[in-house]
Amino acid sequence: MKFNACFFEACSSLKYNSLRTSLTILGVVIGVMAVIIMLAVGKGVQSEVNDSISSIGSDLLVIFPGLQNSGRVKKPGTSSVTLTIQDADAISEIPEIYRVAPVISKTLQIQHRDVNTSSRVNGVTPSYHLVREWDLISGDFISDQDIRSRNRVALIGTTVAQELFGDFDVLEKIIKINNIPFRVLGVLEKKGSSITGRDQDNSVFVPISTARQLIIRSRFPSSVSYMIVKVIKGGDQQFTEYQIKSLLRERHRLRDGETNDFSVSNLTDIASTAATATRALTVLLASIAGVSLLVGGIGIMNIMLVSVTERTREIGIRLAIGAKQSDILLQFLIEAVIICALGGLTGVVLGISISWLISYLVGITVEVTLGSILISFFISSFIGVFFGWYPAKKASRMQPVDALRIE
Repeated sequence: MKFNACFFEACSSLKYNSLRTSLTILGVVIGVMAVIIMLAVGKGVQSEVNDSISSIGSDLLVIFPGLQNSGRVKKPGTSSVTLTIQDADAISEIPEIYRVAPVISKTLQIQHRDVNTSSRVNGVTPSYHLVREWDLISGDFISDQDIRSRNRVALIGTTVAQELFGDFDVLEKIIKINNIPFRVLGVLEKKGSSITGRDQDNSVFVPISTARQLIIRSRFPSSVSYMIVKVIKGGDQQFTEYQIKSLLRERHRLRDGETNDFSVSNLTDIASTAATATRALTVLLASIAGVSLLVGGIGIMNIMLVSVTERTREIGIRLAIGAKQSDILLQFLIEAVIICALGGLTGVVLGISISWLISYLVGITVEVTLGSILISFFISSFIGVFFGWYPAKKASRMQPVDALRIE
C-alpha cells in the first residue's frame, strides 16, 4: 500500500474516533505548551540576569567595610568604620588597578516643587562614571572642580527624572536633597535593575565632598560606604584581589590570624555563578515540563493499544485480503505521528501566547526562541514514533486467522 493511502486511512480512523483523538492530542498539547512556557520563562530570567550583570560593568571588584565573620560580611554601620578615602588612594597605586571609586551612600528624600521621591543618594568622585562605564543622556559629569569647591550639583538617573519632572529635559533645574537645593548637572543613561533587583536608575550622584559636608554626615570624616575597583583590561583579577587584601590588612594593622575588617567581592565570579544558576534553572524548568510531555506519550501508547484491540477484526480482514504487515505498521505509526504533530503545533501556539500573556500580566521578561519551538515540536513528533511503535508493531504481527476469530 502506498504512503498516501496509508495516510488517508490513518486520517479516516482518527476522524472516526474524534473524541478519543482529541483527548490524546490534549495530552501532547499540555506537554509541549508547558515546555515552551518553562523555556521562555527560564530564558527570560537568564537574559535579565545577564543584562543586570553587564549593566554593572566589567573587571570590577567591590570592597565593603565591616568585620568578616564565618563567611558573612556585616553591613556598613553594624561595625566600626573600616574603609577610608586614604585606603582608596593607596589601592589606586597598585599597578593592576585602572581606577578606584570611593562612594558614600544613603537613601534620602528628593524633592522638586511639590513632587518628592525616595532615592539612593551617592557621594562620588569623577572616577565613578569611568569605573561603572555609565554614560550620560545629557549634561556633564562631576568634575574635580566640583569636588574641590563642594559644588551643589547632582546627576540623576532616569527613574528620578521621570518621577520628579516627567521627562529628561531637566538640566540646570533645581532639586532638593533633604531640603538642600542642588542644580541638576546631567541625566544618566538607563541601567535597569541590579543583580539584587534594585533599580539602579533610582539614584542621585553628588560630589563626595558636598555629600560629606551637607547631607551624609559621619563621625568619621574620611570613611566611605564602599569602593568600586576597576582592574585594567586583561589584568589578573584574582592576583589583584590578593594585593588589595594584603594592602588593606597592612594599612589596618591586622595581625596574622585576625579576621579581615573588610570584604572584597569579585563581580566576575558573581556573574559566573549567576549565569550558571540561571542555566540550571532553565534546564530544571524544561525537565519538569518534559515530564508532562512524557506522560502525554504514555497516553498515546495506551490509546493506541486500546485502538489495536478494538480494531483487531479490521486488521485481520485487511491482512486476509492482501495487506502487508508493513502497511499495518505504517498506518498506526502515521496515526501516532499525526496526533503528536497536531498536538505539537497547537501546543507551540498556545505556549507562545500564554508566555506573552504571562509577561504582560506579571511583568516578567519571557524569551521565546526559535530553538525552543523547534525542539518542542520535534520532540513531540519523536514521542509519537517512539510510543506509537509498540502498538503499531503489535498490530502488524497479528495472524489473520487469529484476528478474524475475535468477535
